[in-house]
Amino acid sequence: MISPYNDAYFMRQALQEAQKAHDEDEVPVGAVIVANDQIIARAHNLTEKLTDVTAHAEMQAITAAASFLGGKYLKGCTLYVTLEPCVMCGGALYWSQIDKIVFAAADEKRGAGKVGELYHPKTKVVSGVLEDECSLLMQEFFRNKRK
Repeated sequence: MISPYNDAYFMRQALQEAQKAHDEDEVPVGAVIVANDQIIARAHNLTEKLTDVTAHAEMQAITAAASFLGGKYLKGCTLYVTLEPCVMCGGALYWSQIDKIVFAAADEKRGAGKVGELYHPKTKVVSGVLEDECSLLMQEFFRNKRK
């Protein structure tokens, strides 16, 4: 049977999480982790709410997914995130050995891609899925912050 789900479907779920972050006055980044076409973790930035610089959407999702699976490795899982992971999150994703990372918008200033090969060698990376929608939410957030 062919799955009705695809990268765009799951990125829309991550975008819903980013909207929650936006509504909570957090930088609007959202993430979901998927295993076997099932979302096993949903998260968004909580750095302001938790006063914790490490409370990025990806870090929250990694923790939730590991708890769901009962182990620290995320083999067989895919992370969908609305913004390219930073170096901190990239390192955590390396150690999790996640199979696939799909991000929407590149982070030209702080993205993990700026430092070269940061992810696990077996991790597949896909970029640009729903890039316009995710970028628009981020741009709107910072435009409102500058007012």
